[in-house]
Amino acid sequence: MRRSLPVATVAAITSAGLLLAGCSGKGSSDSSAGANAATKGVVNASDEKGGTLTYAMSDAPESFDPGNTYYAFVYNFSRLYARPLTTFKPGAGTKGEELAPDLAESMGKASDGGKTWTYKLRKGVQYEDGTPVTSQDVKYAVERSNFARDTLSLGPNYFQQFLQDNDGGYKGPYKDKSKEGLKSIETPDAQTIVFHLNKPFAEFDYLVSAPQTAPVPQAQDKGADYTKHVMSTGSYKFESYQEGKQLTLVRNPKWSAATDPLRKQLPDKIVLNLKVAQSTIDKDLQSGNTMVDMAGRGVDGQTQAQLLTDPTQKSHTDNALGQRLVYTAINTKVAPFNNVECRKAVEYAIDKKAVQTALGGPIRGDIASTVLPTDIAGYQKFDLYPQKYDGDNLDLTEAKAHWKKCGAGNVNTTILARNDRQDEVDAATSVIGSLKKIGINAKIQSYPTSKYFSDYAGVPEFNKSNNVGLMMMQWGADFPTGYGYLQQILNGKAISQSGNSNLSQLDDPEINKLLDGAIANTDQAAREKAYGDIDRKAMEQAAIVPLTYFKVLMYRSPKATNLVSTSAFSGEYDYLNIGVKK
Repeated sequence: MRRSLPVATVAAITSAGLLLAGCSGKGSSDSSAGANAATKGVVNASDEKGGTLTYAMSDAPESFDPGNTYYAFVYNFSRLYARPLTTFKPGAGTKGEELAPDLAESMGKASDGGKTWTYKLRKGVQYEDGTPVTSQDVKYAVERSNFARDTLSLGPNYFQQFLQDNDGGYKGPYKDKSKEGLKSIETPDAQTIVFHLNKPFAEFDYLVSAPQTAPVPQAQDKGADYTKHVMSTGSYKFESYQEGKQLTLVRNPKWSAATDPLRKQLPDKIVLNLKVAQSTIDKDLQSGNTMVDMAGRGVDGQTQAQLLTDPTQKSHTDNALGQRLVYTAINTKVAPFNNVECRKAVEYAIDKKAVQTALGGPIRGDIASTVLPTDIAGYQKFDLYPQKYDGDNLDLTEAKAHWKKCGAGNVNTTILARNDRQDEVDAATSVIGSLKKIGINAKIQSYPTSKYFSDYAGVPEFNKSNNVGLMMMQWGADFPTGYGYLQQILNGKAISQSGNSNLSQLDDPEINKLLDGAIANTDQAAREKAYGDIDRKAMEQAAIVPLTYFKVLMYRSPKATNLVSTSAFSGEYDYLNIGVKK
């Protein structure tokens, strides 16, 4: 697993050149095209078919169910077997943020001032068993993923918030005896689906790019167990799934290029190996035994040091921004952090330089001061809690003043982190050392990625009973706009009892109102200004301590083709059409 680097090692890497050299050009046929080549264009562009494409991951996703997931890498990977209404075109950097119709034949048609959105499905799309895909299947997919939260709790709840008839009366498809479903989603014929919203949603085409709109045939739905064999509409289908060990996909014989202009169906088979040590993944990427690191978090600290001091090895790497923020969430519902002065003390007290070092140095991200990352439209540069240093020592004058004002004295609290992410554990350890200096004694509790959000971080009852005041978090945009980034971590309406992403449980009426107003505005420039204003309001509430604007250092396997690092999926490689070089 990834480990932080000693200060001396980080310094050595810095002297070797932390900022990787850019590479221009539209693409390359050589995997050693140069550092950052996949952030500029397609590397190893090829339509060669055949072979087995191997992925690996250091833990396991919470779910492969398109309607029950919230990790960017599963959003990315699930497109191989599940087609949402829209998706992103494979493209380098911000070019990968361009939306395209996927299951839908065109982008949505808005009416009623942006409160009604209509989509036509492509004709001829089938499931892996030859059954035709219908608009009713898309409606059912949205209903199960947003209104059966006691069974499927892990995805976002946008539709639950914005559909017109969300009055609490509809209990979801597993409890709805009428079988009528949501009145706010109409299916006038097998190819047409109409969404009626309670307020305008200017970015709705982005919203339906979520895998929650990938169709699910009701007769095949097994609730939480649907993850074991998702009915494919994509280019690949499930062959076998051993939970926590391996998922194998094979070609879907019912997939047709005539109904899908985005996918190519290149490998014969795709194998995802789970719970593989990060150090092993790094070695296998270099040897070609593994072609892609599924989680897209990059190499571990030891591998990083080796790659950046070897010019040949460095030429196989990509160092990308990922529209992500590494931060510490402060629980606004647990004493003493329900006092904003206590939270402000934490903002000043956490030594961000020390955390940056624990995470692997500047190549893993610049020190942050805002909730919005620098590569999200709407970002405004500001710092409400500037840190001052006397040499290497953080000046704690402001931190101690706010802590005294909050009046908590010496307190005990718990900080959560993911135990399969050593860099996150190391960062949490650094946070603990910082806070001890002002009277906050924190102990760490760590849990696996596969259960972190479903059972622990942000789960109100667990947090309350375990005195969880702080949680380590890394967040990427649901879709590449300020709203797609901010809504699920700042709006009080996003708080849920499990699978919650608003870890701080922040429920500020002004922020909620600003978010609702921004998404209804059809003026893009006005929306982006509003996102920056919301960011500032959130920082005034001191519910989030921004640590670093995340960057990832990835190694390009010599056996993988069509590698392109995309902003749409947190700087990861776009998984839609990766092939195998023979």
